[in-house]
Amino acid sequence: MADQATGERTEQPTERRVRESRERGQVARSRELETTAVLLTASLTLLLAAPAIVGSATGLLQQSLAIGAEQVSDERIIGAVLRRDAFAGLVLVVALSLPIMIAAVLAPMMVGGLVFSGKALALDFSRLNPIAGLQRVFALRGLVEVAKALAKFAAVGTVALVLLARMTPQIVQLGAQDVVRGMSHGTWLMLLCLLVLAASLLLIAAIDVPFQIWDHGRNLRMTREEVREELRDAEGRPEVRHRIRQLAQERARRRMMQEVPRADVVIVNPTHFAVALRYSGGSMRAPRVVAKGKELVAARIREIAQANAVPIYESPPLARSLYFTTELGDEIPAGLYSAVAKVLAWVYRARAAASEGAASPPAPPLAPEEIPLEV
Repeated sequence: MADQATGERTEQPTERRVRESRERGQVARSRELETTAVLLTASLTLLLAAPAIVGSATGLLQQSLAIGAEQVSDERIIGAVLRRDAFAGLVLVVALSLPIMIAAVLAPMMVGGLVFSGKALALDFSRLNPIAGLQRVFALRGLVEVAKALAKFAAVGTVALVLLARMTPQIVQLGAQDVVRGMSHGTWLMLLCLLVLAASLLLIAAIDVPFQIWDHGRNLRMTREEVREELRDAEGRPEVRHRIRQLAQERARRRMMQEVPRADVVIVNPTHFAVALRYSGGSMRAPRVVAKGKELVAARIREIAQANAVPIYESPPLARSLYFTTELGDEIPAGLYSAVAKVLAWVYRARAAASEGAASPPAPPLAPEEIPLEV
């Protein structure tokens, strides 16, 4: 009762809630993991590809400066050179950017999976609400973001100080080297520092990923009333289910009534129960129940039977026994074979007499032992 009064979200999210969240693009995401993956990939790519990058850039520059003075005034030559250099530069940029783009795509998928949602791109004016913005800042997520920023500053600052202290001798030696070698060595030290600083963020990402998964699950949690409401929507409201059942029963009753004119006999109680049987020796092992009902339904079955000249046999014990021991389409129980066979034999004699213009034979009585009430 307390949960209902306070609206506390104590229930695990349903599959529908999780699915709708993903459709809106709301999945667990760790920005720290994405940032760390991109920085690590970029620094590692630059560090490993630095010689190739310098060589390609140097060759491209040499080719561009190798144009003679007489060729500069030729528009065709200059155009061809520009197209060649632009294509070579584009290939170099793509080669460097491709690993970084792959890392930027794969990193979010490691936590929340692959999600495409157009709803996430829709304009939401509620995000422009300054009050809601302040609430987000001072909420648990805002405090965690502040804590992560301070932790990143502390981690990166500490690692930077340690690196600076350990690399000071190598940095000082750069002044004693020639320009080309000093620039190459300095670039290598800079890229190495970038790689180590990016790796220092792995600890923050390792803490942030479990938190984001937990926080996303917490935001999806539901109140008991929300769970009940969703179940009602999924299963249908009681009045809707009742109406559906009524329509299904009406359709089944209409189909059942359509079978009464094709029945061989209707056994009645004589007012409370009615059961219509049909038997075809070539396709049926035993007589089958094609219609049954009680009270008003039984009266309607009798009316249709009388309108279609279907024989009606009055036997309250047999009618009750058939009604309670069979369903529509069932064969009659083996214990009632003898009684029903006697009734059908009377039906067939009556038909033969009618075809010959003779009087119909009287209905045969059934002995109590021929109609077991429990079969």
